[in-house]
Amino acid sequence: MPHLDVPGARLYYETDGHAADEPLLLIHAGIATLRMWDPIVAALATNHYVIRYDTRGFGETTSGPEAFSDRDDARAILDHLGVLRPTIIGASRGGRIGLDIAVETPDRVAGIATIGSGPSGFPEVELTDAEDDLCTKLDEAFEAKDHQRIADLEVRLWSIGPLRNEQDLDGDFVRTAFELNRLNLRHHDSAIGESIDLEPPAYDQIVDLEIPALVTVGEFDITPALIQFEYLAQSIPNATRHVFPDTAHLPSVERPREFLEVLSPWLSDHGL
Repeated sequence: MPHLDVPGARLYYETDGHAADEPLLLIHAGIATLRMWDPIVAALATNHYVIRYDTRGFGETTSGPEAFSDRDDARAILDHLGVLRPTIIGASRGGRIGLDIAVETPDRVAGIATIGSGPSGFPEVELTDAEDDLCTKLDEAFEAKDHQRIADLEVRLWSIGPLRNEQDLDGDFVRTAFELNRLNLRHHDSAIGESIDLEPPAYDQIVDLEIPALVTVGEFDITPALIQFEYLAQSIPNATRHVFPDTAHLPSVERPREFLEVLSPWLSDHGL
């Protein structure tokens, strides 16, 4: 299994497709690992060089207590593979990391697609009562250090969504959503270092991005993600926007065919 040793960590990564094709860097959500991309990688790899990795604190990556930069980790993977300027496809915090990379080093990003993401430095957003209720249960689970319950409540908040009933959803998707987050339980007792934030954050800088951008969100995502989606769509110059119906925080997992029907033409239209 391929790993890259960087200061304070051993990053797990995978590649698919041919290195001569246009590169894509896929960065997973905080309720998943690189396995979240399994449903779409084969299709993307027919004409792209697809790179994905587990960030620190997730999946097969191991790390120590040293402070680190998610941006540096991503660029280290790219440098190791000899990739100068990929298109970044990021889900949730993965999209935030991608936006930070694009703002900090614009020469390293050819385009960006986000899924339920927002820029670093985004102001706090008031939750609905249903969202607040689930967050209260999460706080109680944190107090009790019940990591299994934390993982499952995160899935109910994000992947299922407060306005949906998991019994009404596709059973395979629900099982996959819970499994993706449970893969990270091994890291709950690990001493992972502090992440070094981008300063100033991307919030006030995305208006200067000069790359193609695809901004997406699920119809039933939680309020902060929906508001951040609107902000990105309005603030990034010439951004393409799309809302995936009948999905929450992981539309690429819940509706992979529909996701590819949006992503693939956008990539082609921009020569990415």
